[in-house]
Amino acid sequence: MQKRILITGAAGFLGSHLSDRFIAEGYHVIGMDNLLTGNLANIEHLFPLENFEFYHHDVSKFVHVPGKLDYILHFASPASPIDYLKMPIQTMKVGSLGTHNLLGLAKAKKARILVASTSEVYGDPQVHPQKEEYWGNVNPIGPRGVYDEAKRFQEAITMAYHTFHGLETRIVRIFNTYGPRMRLNDGRALPTFFRQAIEGEDITVFGDGSQTRSFCYVSDLVEGIYRLLLSDYALPVNIGNPQEISIKEFAEEIIEFTGTSSKIVYKPLPKDDPQQRQPDITKAQNILGWQPRVSRKEGFIKTYAYFKEILEKNKTLV
Repeated sequence: MQKRILITGAAGFLGSHLSDRFIAEGYHVIGMDNLLTGNLANIEHLFPLENFEFYHHDVSKFVHVPGKLDYILHFASPASPIDYLKMPIQTMKVGSLGTHNLLGLAKAKKARILVASTSEVYGDPQVHPQKEEYWGNVNPIGPRGVYDEAKRFQEAITMAYHTFHGLETRIVRIFNTYGPRMRLNDGRALPTFFRQAIEGEDITVFGDGSQTRSFCYVSDLVEGIYRLLLSDYALPVNIGNPQEISIKEFAEEIIEFTGTSSKIVYKPLPKDDPQQRQPDITKAQNILGWQPRVSRKEGFIKTYAYFKEILEKNKTLV
């Protein structure tokens, strides 16, 4: 019998790629999104398919899905600083009430649920690279606390349902990811740098650019999530690319890649901005047999083509 999977945040960057993957694997996919940060354009190609359906719904409110469910992927949440600083209450609600609702749904349907956590649970880390056993260094009342603590609570309640109710749960800690369908205006470094380079603007680097990030191409991330969902491992697993790069070096790479005449300009570093981000992926390698395959250059080519197409479309609409 065909497996049925609910994907929340389905119209978002990651949710739409996950919808594609599970459709390709033969699942019946039920997408759910309140379209606060999602975009129907990301999944419009799926609407004609018999094995895809969509619910316009906010998971912070009671969630009902008719019929059986085998799996739930909880990817509903604002995920960029520009979003969660603008929508702090909604961010906290989707991480708490939304997660609680979906865990309850999973319990009622006897479904396995995978929740999308983030490297932000580590805060500004004092351990490098970050292993899953590290508890983090988070400022709960700082500007980033609404996102960081929503995700930390999400992990805690998920493990509580696992230990108390015996629910089948999985937790993925996602590190910086990129690829087509990212929003150009979401405030994160990669889409911002690409947009600035394509439009000939100066590249904006916060602080002195010595802070590091580790960028994983979206197809690699989706593969890791797919393997984790189908694994027997209930504790958190880092999924990301351990190839670390400073933001300054990253900006220089994009300038060279795009051939732009843009210069780098420096602005003050936002409060509590993490200084280092590098996943230890030993667990993903050993438990899931997973590691990233797509090089940054290969990922750049696909992402650049997408951003350029979107910017050209936007110009024709003006």
